[in-house]
Amino acid sequence: MPNIESAKKRVKVSEKKNLQNRIVKTKVKTAIKKFESEVAENPANAGAQYSVTTSAIDKAAVKGVIHKNAANRKKARLAKRLANAQ
Repeated sequence: MPNIESAKKRVKVSEKKNLQNRIVKTKVKTAIKKFESEVAENPANAGAQYSVTTSAIDKAAVKGVIHKNAANRKKARLAKRLANAQ
């Protein structure tokens, strides 16, 4: 544990930001899993879940949780998966 006040604050802030980033990443992963299951079960209705998933990915990229290129790569792979399913 740090002794300097500013270092103590940085530890607290870092823990808080880490928690928020984990929450956002978890939402993205959950959305992707829901999309994958929707494509497998009902490809005709997967378009609605696709928009929800891409929205979650975009929000994570805007917040800086994932890199914008990683977000675009994930969205491209989802779009490819959706196109092949239909």
